[in-house]
Order: sequence, then C-alpha cells, then structure tokens
Amino acid sequence: QVVLVESGGRLVQPGSSLRLSCEASEGTFTDYAVAWLRRPEGKEVEFLAAITKDGQNTGYSDFVKGRFTISRDNAKNTAYLQMNTLQSDDTAVYYCAADVYYGISLQYAYWGQGTQVTVSS
Repeated sequence: QVVLVESGGRLVQPGSSLRLSCEASEGTFTDYAVAWLRRPEGKEVEFLAAITKDGQNTGYSDFVKGRFTISRDNAKNTAYLQMNTLQSDDTAVYYCAADVYYGISLQYAYWGQGTQVTVSS
C-alpha cells in the first residue's frame, strides 16, 4: 500500500502563492489517482482537487477552480497542489490522498499526515 508524505505548508500572507508536495512511497505511484483535501480548524474535511493516474484528467471543487492547480510527476512519485491568491479562509491542514479509483469525492483510501497552511497578515 502506498505511503504519502505532504510538505510545503507554512505561514503566508494573504494574496500569496504556495505549492504543496505529496511524495509517495511503498507502492507503484501510477496505480493510484491522487486527491488533495483540507480540514479547516473545527470544520469538516473538504475535497479540493483530484488527478488521474496518468495525469491526463483533473477535477476541482468550485470554490478552488481557477486558483488551485493539481499536477503530478510520475517519474518523481510526487503530486503537487499549486495554490494562488491565498486568503484567510484557506487556512487549514492540507492532505493528499490516493486510491485506485479516481473520483471527485472524499472517498480515497490512503491519506498522508497533513501539512498546515496558515494564511495571515
């Protein structure tokens, strides 16, 4: 089974950009679709974006479409989430997740430990 480790989360100012990384190990990365999700403090987990195994198709939640971009580099076993024009509402723990099935949902079997993104002046 795949193991996922997120990185890149930190404190940024409103309006900033940030790129998160999700490195996969213990498995064949190309066997899995990848998603990014987040949990704002005190709130439920939110789906953000997903990408198919071959990287050819992506899907986004409406509230991040046009601001966030998901991508993957299968040669590096790594997925990314590029986030632009960050606002305080984007403050959350960000998770990457993987599953053999691609979907616009929270139903991903394998999750990383999360990385904190804080947007504040």
